[in-house]
Amino acid sequence: MRIGMVVQDGCFGSAVASVIDILGVADAVRGDVDPRTAPITLAIAGPKRRVVTTTSMTLAVEHPLSDVADFDVVIVPALGTLTATDTAQALEQRAARSVVEALGRLDDSTTLIAAACTGVFAVAEAGRLHERRATTSWFLGPAFRRRYPTVDLDLDTMVVSDGNLITAGAAFAHIDLALSIVRSVSPDLAQHVAKLLLIDERPSQSAYVAYEHLSHEDPIVIEFERHVRASLDEPFDVARAARAIGTSRRTLERRLRSALNLTPLAFVQRLRLERARHLSATTQLSTADIAQRVGYANAETLRALMRREQRSS
Repeated sequence: MRIGMVVQDGCFGSAVASVIDILGVADAVRGDVDPRTAPITLAIAGPKRRVVTTTSMTLAVEHPLSDVADFDVVIVPALGTLTATDTAQALEQRAARSVVEALGRLDDSTTLIAAACTGVFAVAEAGRLHERRATTSWFLGPAFRRRYPTVDLDLDTMVVSDGNLITAGAAFAHIDLALSIVRSVSPDLAQHVAKLLLIDERPSQSAYVAYEHLSHEDPIVIEFERHVRASLDEPFDVARAARAIGTSRRTLERRLRSALNLTPLAFVQRLRLERARHLSATTQLSTADIAQRVGYANAETLRALMRREQRSS
């Protein structure tokens, strides 16, 4: 498998390094797992001969962007930005535009495109994600939906595969992305690499999502979140909650769907799970006590919700 990683100045250094190391280890040990496994080669492509990452690592670019169509897999790492504004500005830079144009010329039938974190923005900018399922950095989800409304965005899942597209979540989800590529070559090889490098399975981003940090600006959603967090231990009724913040149930449902792609009940359940996980990690409370503090009558209800979330991930 010939893999090309498309880099540009300011790309996320540790993400690039993790992909290089995981794919390098996979190729080094593939003979031990299955001698029939084809070589896994990684080359660096970019808009100029040398690229400097956020960690000041200098990468020698082996291929111009005109060569990316020759690879079986094209990886787009994170742009190295942390806000929606910075990401939008980065996409307007000359180097980024040339990367986007190169991605737009790829053949769907011959090339697998893989991206993580803000690198997914570049793939979407190239028009590759129209009416496709994808994920990206959870904290940039609202901005992504506004910029690319035709993409079916799933912020829960760590890695999303849709045909010839693989996308992964925030920052160190590049590790999961690289393992997913190895898994497409050999599941046994991916498992062996994960054991060698002590990489735990992380199927979901939801455990890491802090909803108060999501970059939406809807005042109704913000007020609803404040109301819910202040009353997590009370039974939830969407109509009553809507009245409490001075809106209608229909408006609340519509605005939550637009901002976070969630129903009010799903949002409340996420906040309850977030609080439950925090209490479990920071206190000696029993599961039954935690359940009551997050609005559930008994521990089994909380456990069932956790199991259902794990299965859906």
